[in-house]
Amino acid sequence: MEQKKLMLLGGLRYLLPVIEAAHKQGYYVITCDYLPNNIAHKYSDEYVNVSIIDKEAVLKIAQQLQIDGIMSFAVDPGVMTAAYVQEKMKLPAFGPYESVCILQNKDKFRAFLDKHNFNVPAARGYASVEEAMADTAWYNFPMIVKPTDSAGSKGVTRIDTLEELKPALVCAFEHSLQGNIIVEEFIEKQGCSSDSDCFSVAGELKCMSYSAQRFDENAAGMFVPAAFSWPSTMKMQQEIELTTEIQRLLNLLHMNTSIYNIETRIGIDGTPYIMEVSPRGGGNRLAEMLRMATGTDLITAAVRASVGDEVNDIEQRPYDGHWAEVVLHADVDGIFESLVITEEFEQKHVVESDLWVTNGDEVHAFRGANDAIGTLVLNFDTEEELVEALKNQRRWMKVVIR
Repeated sequence: MEQKKLMLLGGLRYLLPVIEAAHKQGYYVITCDYLPNNIAHKYSDEYVNVSIIDKEAVLKIAQQLQIDGIMSFAVDPGVMTAAYVQEKMKLPAFGPYESVCILQNKDKFRAFLDKHNFNVPAARGYASVEEAMADTAWYNFPMIVKPTDSAGSKGVTRIDTLEELKPALVCAFEHSLQGNIIVEEFIEKQGCSSDSDCFSVAGELKCMSYSAQRFDENAAGMFVPAAFSWPSTMKMQQEIELTTEIQRLLNLLHMNTSIYNIETRIGIDGTPYIMEVSPRGGGNRLAEMLRMATGTDLITAAVRASVGDEVNDIEQRPYDGHWAEVVLHADVDGIFESLVITEEFEQKHVVESDLWVTNGDEVHAFRGANDAIGTLVLNFDTEEELVEALKNQRRWMKVVIR
C-alpha cells in the first residue's frame, strides 16, 4: 500500500509529537511555512517554503504533492488554510470550510453564538481605529480589546476607562493578520478559566477535558497563561452544561472528526461561557498533558483522522492524580543563565522538564505565548499540594536572567 502523505502547516516545536505520531503510523510528513529554520522541519520527511496563510499557494503545492491529509496543529493561522485545502481537494475534513471560518474569527464566532442563543459576552467587531473610537456608547467596563484572528494572547488588552481605548486598539490591529479587531465585555470569572483539548468523532464529542488556566501576576502579559492544571476548578454540573452546549455548537456547524482547542469560563454569577473553539490541537503541549494524565492519545487520533484512517480508543478517562504544566518564562528581557529547581521538589513532583534555551540565549519578558522558554510537567497526590506549589513557584524554582 502506498505511504500516505500528511501535510502539517507550521514548524513550531509543538509539532514534534505530531510528527512522531505520524511516523509511528507510517505516514510521510511534509511540513510547510516560510521559515526554513523552524525546528519541526528537521524532523519531517519534506519541507516546502510557502506561507501558511496563503491558502491558494498551499492548495497548489498540496495538489502537486498529492497529499492525503492536512492539519494545522497548535498553529492557529493555518487552520482556515487547512480547511480550505481539505474542501478543495475533498480530503478528510474537520468540518465545512464555512464553519471553520466562523470558529476561527472571534467576531463571526460571537455573532454565531448570539444568533443561536448561547451565553455570550456583548461584543462588536471593527475594521479601523476610527470606527471603534466612534462606537463606545454601548460599553460596560471593563472591556477586552483583541484581534479577531490571533492566538497566544497576542494583542489582547483589558481596558477600564475610555482613555485606555486607543492604545489598546492600536495594539490589537498591530497583531491582526486581516486587520480586524473585536471589543467585548470582560467576563469576570468564577474560579479558573479553562483551556484544554477535546475530540469529536463524526461530530460527537468522545473526549471532553477542562483545565484550570493559571496566570503569573508578575508577568509582563497579564492575559498570557503561565500554567495549566487538571482537573479543573469547575463544578461537575458546570462541566456537564458546557459539554452539552459545545456538542450543540458542533451539531449546528456540522463538524466532523477532529481535535479541538476549547476555552471556557464560568462567570461570577455561575453562567457558563464558551469563549473559543478551534479545530486544532492547542499550544502549550495540552494534548501531551492529557495523554500523560489520562492515557488518551488525542495526537495519534488527530493524525489518523487527518488522512482518513479510522479513529479508535478515544474516550473520557479519569485523571491519574493531579497534574500541572508550568510554562517557563522570564520576568524581564535579558540573557538566560539557568533554571534552578530545588532538589526535593524536583524528585517529588517533576515528571518532565523541557527547556528550550541554553546559557547565553537572549530571552524576552513573558508578553505572549511565543515568549515561553520551556515547560515543566508536574504531578501531585492532592489538589492542595498542586495549588500550593503553583501559588509559590518562586520558593522552589528560579529562572536566572542576567
